[in-house]
Parts: sequence; structure tokens; C-alpha cells
Amino acid sequence: MQFVLLIYESPEGFAIRNNDGKDSYTAAWRAYHKAIVNAGIFVGGDPLQVPETGTTVRIKDGKRHVQDGPYADTKEQLGGFTILDLPSLDEALEWAARCPAASIGAVEVRPLAPETKDRIVR
Repeated sequence: MQFVLLIYESPEGFAIRNNDGKDSYTAAWRAYHKAIVNAGIFVGGDPLQVPETGTTVRIKDGKRHVQDGPYADTKEQLGGFTILDLPSLDEALEWAARCPAASIGAVEVRPLAPETKDRIVR
């Protein structure tokens, strides 16, 4: 079963990305990524650019409405995602707890829905 780890970071977490990469947070990410690859459970994933680069599109009354920047004004914003192939939710939660962002932000674990995808893309 595949699970997505939705990685939420604080503004401080996003700011760390701009340093020289020698900090403990970046080192923790390198170690975490190496661990999930070595465990053979990494399917894919990527970090996202800062929330201010996002654009939200909604259709209201048949018209397109575009909003620049993050939709929600919250402490933590979606910073990236990782997809893991694991046998159970319990194992997904274990890997989420090991994610460096769990200590400064949050990690949401959600199963992928391949049966829904199959119905949509047929």
C-alpha cells in the first residue's frame, strides 16, 4: 500500500533551505532520505517552493478566480511530499515520526487511492 507523507513546515523550516546546507535540519533530512531509500520503500517525492510562490484557482459562478500566495494564513504550510510503499498505516506512522519536519512542523499521513485513480483515468 502506498502512503503520502504531506510535510508541513514553519516559516523557519522554509528559511533553513536558504543556508549553506551544513545545519542539523538539513543533515537530518539527508539521513532520513537515505534511510527510506535504503529500506526500499521510497516511491517519490519532492520539496515545494515557499508558499508565497503558490497560486490557488477556484471556479465560482462559472468564473475563474485566482489568488496568489498561500490560501490559508497558518503557522505551517505544505513544504513537500514523500510517497512510501509500506504494508500498513502503523509503519507509515513510524516513518512519519522519523521525518525531520515532525519535530518543527507536522507530517500528515494519508493512503493513496489507486482505485479512485483507476475510475477517473479509464
